[in-house]
Amino acid sequence: MENNLWQHILHVRKTSPLVHNITNYVVMNNTANALLAIGASPIMAHAKSEVEDMVTISNALVINIGTVDEYWEEAMVLAANKANQSEKSWILDPVGAGASPYRDSVLNKLISLNPTVIRGNASEIIALAKANTTPTKGVDSTAKSDQTVEAAKKLVQNYNSLVCISGETDIVVSHDRIIYLKNGHPMMTKVTGLGCSATALIGAFTGVIDDKTEAVVAAMSLIGIAGELAAEKSTGPGSLQLHLIDKLYNLTEEEFFAHLKLVE
Repeated sequence: MENNLWQHILHVRKTSPLVHNITNYVVMNNTANALLAIGASPIMAHAKSEVEDMVTISNALVINIGTVDEYWEEAMVLAANKANQSEKSWILDPVGAGASPYRDSVLNKLISLNPTVIRGNASEIIALAKANTTPTKGVDSTAKSDQTVEAAKKLVQNYNSLVCISGETDIVVSHDRIIYLKNGHPMMTKVTGLGCSATALIGAFTGVIDDKTEAVVAAMSLIGIAGELAAEKSTGPGSLQLHLIDKLYNLTEEEFFAHLKLVE
């Protein structure tokens, strides 16, 4: 797999996939800039009257429930249904799963539509799978990602989705593989929305790459390695954001393979 990952990154840069994001307004700017930096094109559209049209012209759909309300809920369901009808990849980011009954009711509707990929932190994945009562703390994880594999397997089995667990070690779980990525930097947790940006990158990669497992791994390795290299130049979270966008844009093949930490 390792030899294919860089080719996937180059493919995204070359094809410039169009990614439709129904995402939370805390991270829209960050998400759009991250997509542009890797060579993709973002659409941020939430109106019920146009989301189906936007899905039709896009390569992939990203749904992030961070600032969901009743209006956005309807738009999300319309868009996810359209993605399924159009056989487009769509990615679910279950931000704050388990934090409130309303949020969980929205997620129950969305997950029943069988997202291509689910990406969340450990607590969110556990809450989504209802595997145990591990509490969530807002959008922050209170569980270790390596404790969440069984919950992820349950989601894979029940919804035929790939699951990506973000954490100190990122874990990608499919029907027949479990892949561990040990890239990234602790300072990345001090910047809001980097997990949301990772979800958007997954959308870009799955939109144009047939092997969805490799697409998810390529996206997560790219943002993890970019974060590591950005942290080397940064004095704090503010400058990390700046350097991360730059490194998503100008990461080289040599840097990628020198830092990739992948275990199957």
